[in-house]
Amino acid sequence: MEMSVGVIGAGTMGAGIAQVAAQAGHGTWLYDRRPGAVEQALSALRRTLDKLVEKGRMTAETARDLHARVKPAADLQALAGCGLVIEAVIEDLGVKKDLFAELERIMAPEAVLATNTSSLSVTAIAAACTRPERVIGLHFFNPAPLLPLVEVVPGLATDPRLPAALSARMQAWGKAPVICKDTPGFIVNRVARPFYGESIRIFEEGIADMAGIDQALRTVGGFRMGPFELMDLIGNDINFTVTRTVWEAFFFDPRYKPSLTQQRQVESGRLGRKTGQGYYSYAEGATVPDPFVEPALAERIVERVLALLINEAADALFWGVASAADIDRAMTKGVNYPKGLLTWADERGAAHWLDVLEELQHRYAEDRYRPSPLLRERAASGQPLSA
Repeated sequence: MEMSVGVIGAGTMGAGIAQVAAQAGHGTWLYDRRPGAVEQALSALRRTLDKLVEKGRMTAETARDLHARVKPAADLQALAGCGLVIEAVIEDLGVKKDLFAELERIMAPEAVLATNTSSLSVTAIAAACTRPERVIGLHFFNPAPLLPLVEVVPGLATDPRLPAALSARMQAWGKAPVICKDTPGFIVNRVARPFYGESIRIFEEGIADMAGIDQALRTVGGFRMGPFELMDLIGNDINFTVTRTVWEAFFFDPRYKPSLTQQRQVESGRLGRKTGQGYYSYAEGATVPDPFVEPALAERIVERVLALLINEAADALFWGVASAADIDRAMTKGVNYPKGLLTWADERGAAHWLDVLEELQHRYAEDRYRPSPLLRERAASGQPLSA
């Protein structure tokens, strides 16, 4: 008999995780302290499953059984029999620590307590428990039923057997797990920062407008969405908070410095699609500005952004955040990059990307562009980064 799974937080992420667990055959308890939140999530799940049935992607019987496996929990005590509990509540360290301390008093000693945090320290959350060895990070990506990546993040005190066990569990759920160190931003939210930050910097310098930068990254770079349209989709408040959190967690390393441009967007309430206005207008009848960019300029824009992304991936590898294979897997499976960054770097060689970064560093005299020691090493030796 499959173990029961508990999910705390019935927002988009929590409800998505509950759906994934139920699809894997687990009886799943969904809890949220907000009145009516679980009922709304279950109604939304029913609508989603009905659409899948209509499209022929699922039988009516399968949909009915899946929905029946997700049960509303009246309180945390209802999760007492679960073998795995995943929290997906607000990104507030104090809130999460209080929750885990309470869960520990309820759950069986062998139960695993997982946090879906995207940027907070798993070690800090686990410190609220008397048995931190059973706490681990399981960072899903939104929407959880569709995006395959799960970052499996052991804290400093996590039982060393748990990462492999949870990775196997995530594979059984149909996910693509990667194991990474408990460092700020883990893999994806660390490595992806320049996609947004350097694109904003290019705009601020007047090199190209937002629509042009988006077009360049889509058509020349092969990314599914440009950085400005993607920030509008994510929400500028969320994207800015992640950037600021990573920057502060790395003791204000200038590579992750937030931009005033995005801060002003947040201050003005221009959060993106959800407010009808972000970098672009989403009002009825609104049109996107002409995105034309000269091909040579588009190439330079993409090369600049890509150089910083590759440098971040190389630095993550240098510091042992994850293996080369898992870093590349994370970026393709979590944020749909057209290629793994380390593999992408090898197409032109580390020496090329080192030249791009050193030119930027010389021009701006900023530590923002400092090359990773590993990039320098591989450029000198001629060895690939992805090996």
